Amino acid sequence: MESCVNVAPGIYQVRLPLPFALRIVNCYLLQDDTGWTIVDSGLNRSESQVVWQSACAMLQIRPADITRIVLTHFHPDHYGLAGWLQEWTSGETPVYMSPREAELASEVWGRADRGPEPMAALFSSHGVPKERLESMAVELGRLRRMTLPHPCVTHLEPGTTLHMGGRAFQAIYAPGHSDGQLVFYSPDDRLILCGDQVLIKITPHIGLWPESEPDPLGRYLNSLHALADLDVQLGLPGHGPLIHDWQTRLAELEHHHALRLEQMGALVRGGVTGYTVGRQVFDFDKLTPHEMRFAVAETVAHLELLVARERLRRTYDGVWIYHQAVEDTRG
Repeated sequence: MESCVNVAPGIYQVRLPLPFALRIVNCYLLQDDTGWTIVDSGLNRSESQVVWQSACAMLQIRPADITRIVLTHFHPDHYGLAGWLQEWTSGETPVYMSPREAELASEVWGRADRGPEPMAALFSSHGVPKERLESMAVELGRLRRMTLPHPCVTHLEPGTTLHMGGRAFQAIYAPGHSDGQLVFYSPDDRLILCGDQVLIKITPHIGLWPESEPDPLGRYLNSLHALADLDVQLGLPGHGPLIHDWQTRLAELEHHHALRLEQMGALVRGGVTGYTVGRQVFDFDKLTPHEMRFAVAETVAHLELLVARERLRRTYDGVWIYHQAVEDTRG
C-alpha cells in the first residue's frame, strides 16, 4: 500500500502506521499557491517521521513550505506527532485545533506526574478489576510518550472558514468521538475531511472517559443528524477507505448504535456493572489493554444513554450498578 496518494485535486492522503489494531491513520496534505497544510499528524514514532519525510520528498515539499498544521481532535494518533512536525517545519508553524480539544490534550497528555490516573478511578467505579486497571495504565503511559513534544497550539473556533487546498472549508463542531472534534466541509466541492466522526469499514469509537462531557453517545447521534444535512460527494476519513455514499454510511452508523443499545439494555438484569455488561458484548480475554479500555468506555457510554432515555436507572454502592427502569417481577 502506498503511503502517499492523491485523493482529490490538490489533496494527498498520507497513511501512517499505528502500533495497534487500527494499523493506519489517514492524514492529509493540502496544496495552496503559497504552501501546504497538514491535517492530522499521527503518533510520534520514528516510522511516522520517516513517512512524513518521504511524502514531502515525493511531492518536493520543503519543511518550510508547510504553512500550518490543523488537527481534527486530540486523540494521540491524530495529535501525537504535531509537536515534532511543528519543530521539523519552521519551529513556528501554527498548529490549529478547537479550544476544547486543546484543553483535552493538555489535561490527558500533559498529566504524566499529576497523581493517580483518573481513568482508573472511573473504570473502577464501573467494576473493572484492579489487575485490568494496572495494565491499562501502563498502556496509557506509553501513549503519552508518543505525544511528545507537545505543540504550541492556536485555537480554531467552530464556524470558522479555513482556506486550504484551494478551497473554503467550514470548520464544523462534531462531538461524540471527542468533545470538541472539528470536521472540515467544502460545500463547493461537496468534500469533507471528517476525522474520526464518520468511518466506512468500522464504527467510530464513542466512549465515556474521565474527561468526557456527559452523554457522548447522545451527542454523537445528534451530530450525525446534523451532518446528514450536508451535501457530500467525497468523505476523507481518519481511518479506512474513502467515503463515497455519505448518507448511507450515516444511516448505517445510526442503525449500529440502535442495535447496540438494544443489545446492552437487554443484558441488564437484576443489577449489573458496566464491566459485567461489557464482558458479555466483547471477548475481553482476546483484547489488548488498549482495546479493553475502549470496550469498557464504549459500554458505559451506551448504558449512560439508556439511563438518559429512562430505560435504565443506576445506583451506587461502591460501584455503579445498572438496573432496568422498571424491573420485570414476573416469576
